[in-house]
Amino acid sequence: MIRMTEETNEGICVVSPGTERLTAANASMFKEEMLALVDDGKDRLVIDFSDVTFLDSSGLGALVGLLKRVGNRGDIVVCTLADNVQQMFRITRMNKVFASYADAASAVRALKERV
Repeated sequence: MIRMTEETNEGICVVSPGTERLTAANASMFKEEMLALVDDGKDRLVIDFSDVTFLDSSGLGALVGLLKRVGNRGDIVVCTLADNVQQMFRITRMNKVFASYADAASAVRALKERV
């Protein structure tokens, strides 16, 4: 399901959920695959939502679970949020939890500066 589109020398991984709709139907699979990445030592993540047109509470829950696993040892940021996905982040105040960037390049630059 998830697609890793880039991994930098600094250990930053850019991944895409690999679906247009991140919902109850596929959020647990997304979370499991992301947790496997984290358990594999990849804990500086940019999640690129450019292909995602819809996100529900299950999708957000998967992101929160991922954030809990990463804890203080890494970073998770999101990028390229469609308007309605961005609205869901705002309504649930997840925009206060996850830093959001216009595109993957901006997100990677921001994580490189946080070293």
